[in-house]
Amino acid sequence: MRLTAIAEQMPEAVAVVEPLGYGGNGKRRYRHVTFRELAQDSDRIAAGLRELGVAPGTRLALLVRPGIDFVALVFALFKAGAVTILIDPGMGRRNLVRCLADAEPEGFVAIPVVQAVRTLLRGQFPKARHNVTVGRQWFWGGVTLNRLRRRPWTGAETAQTAADDPAAIIFTTGSTGPPKGVLYRHGNFDAQVEQIRDFYDIRPGEIDLPGFPMFGLFNAAMGVTSVIPDMDPSRPARVEPKKIIEAIEDWGVTQTFGSPAIWDRVGRYCRQHDIRLPTVRRVLSAGAPVPAEVLRRMKAVIHPDGEIHTPYGATEALPVASISAAEVLGNLTVSNTAETAVPHGTADKTRCGAGVCVGRNFPGIQWKVIRIVDGPISSLDRVEELPHSEIGELIGELIVQGPVVTKEYCTRVEANAVGKIADGESVWHRMGDTGYLDNDGRFWFCGRVAHRVLTADGPMYPVCCEAIFNSHQSVYRSALVGVGPVGSQRPIIVLELEKGRQASESLLAEIRQLGCDNPLTERIDEFLFHPSFPVDIRHNAKIFREKLAIWAAGNLT
Repeated sequence: MRLTAIAEQMPEAVAVVEPLGYGGNGKRRYRHVTFRELAQDSDRIAAGLRELGVAPGTRLALLVRPGIDFVALVFALFKAGAVTILIDPGMGRRNLVRCLADAEPEGFVAIPVVQAVRTLLRGQFPKARHNVTVGRQWFWGGVTLNRLRRRPWTGAETAQTAADDPAAIIFTTGSTGPPKGVLYRHGNFDAQVEQIRDFYDIRPGEIDLPGFPMFGLFNAAMGVTSVIPDMDPSRPARVEPKKIIEAIEDWGVTQTFGSPAIWDRVGRYCRQHDIRLPTVRRVLSAGAPVPAEVLRRMKAVIHPDGEIHTPYGATEALPVASISAAEVLGNLTVSNTAETAVPHGTADKTRCGAGVCVGRNFPGIQWKVIRIVDGPISSLDRVEELPHSEIGELIGELIVQGPVVTKEYCTRVEANAVGKIADGESVWHRMGDTGYLDNDGRFWFCGRVAHRVLTADGPMYPVCCEAIFNSHQSVYRSALVGVGPVGSQRPIIVLELEKGRQASESLLAEIRQLGCDNPLTERIDEFLFHPSFPVDIRHNAKIFREKLAIWAAGNLT
């Protein structure tokens, strides 16, 4: 167990910091635990769980708020050999209950309100016998987390688990279909820690602010302090920049991970108020392509020698690839009020419709771009691999294989036939993304397979087309959707404007001209304005184009 080893190496170092309220002097208060305290806390909880009858393989749903309890509980569940079910509460009650029921939990480790709902809907969870309340217990039975913690520490707890044993069920966001439960094995998590640590040269003693709770677990396994931000992780687009900046300044944060939606807000705020974050030397952002403008703003804010990285992957396979802001932006001179980009970054090609470059594959990741197939592919010998190309000459579908790539879905299991490709004893995962590999071995993302618009004149790829219109200063983001029967769809561009900008005939004429000037978009002649795009629950950055397509069909004149 990596946490046990870290606790032995640096027992008094701070492991997790959790924000509390404000003191009388207006300063934020915090509580924290050391690595030794975290390791022993999770040992006591694991021993208590075993006394309750939790055995290796027992499925337990974990629904607690980000913080010290969350990190301690995940490691305790690992140590007990349980399979942890992790779900974004932001997906809404109906989806949440359905996903939990599909996962068939044998117990809940959850806050009181969740335990109350679980009791009222007990028919949905007939196997839920091992229940732990994180907080005050009422009428639903079971035990409290505090009771498990009161037992004396009797030594390190470690379940006898192998790399191929189940460790967790993590649900997809459902951005292109119903959320599915991805089965993670202990070997997947172990490989993730090694890949992320080594690729980004993350070292013990660093201080991270994780805008996504799962990254706090990686930190604990790497000897990195996690400063939990005061934010709702299911609504990163609503983050209060002042609170993020406050935590960074209070703890001298050196690294931070979060959705592009977080850095869009923080970067704008820092520019507006002339704020710098000189302790930050590494920013990681994932969940959706990061606009070049967001990279520029954040590059101007952090340490002059700092870098921003955008790892690419999916719930089923992470990390797959990575690219730095330096490679995206090219040679860049930045200040807190302006920036000057010199050409030759990948962003220049993106603006012209080449797609978004997500970089080169991580060590251990194999990948191929294959001819797009709408439907299952039974085995690898049935695929047609496409050669490397430039500027989207041969756009196909990306498939990946490696130690961080999960092998199966354990709910909605029918998705295995469509999402996985057998290769002897191994499995390739279909990322569901279109794009191409260039002659430098970099993957260029052109949009989801499910989001391509199939017109009578051939396919159109959303990310490529949208970049043309996103270059207008009044456009915050755009979305290409198709209306009509597949094979003869009409391409529609839906536009969300920057705050304070108003739709007008003159603006529409300028946007229409942008499309006419590029061969990728010259066929598009229908445009709609939307007040605020529907986005995914986890990162608030992936556009729900399916919903926009329905909206567009109902709003065309």
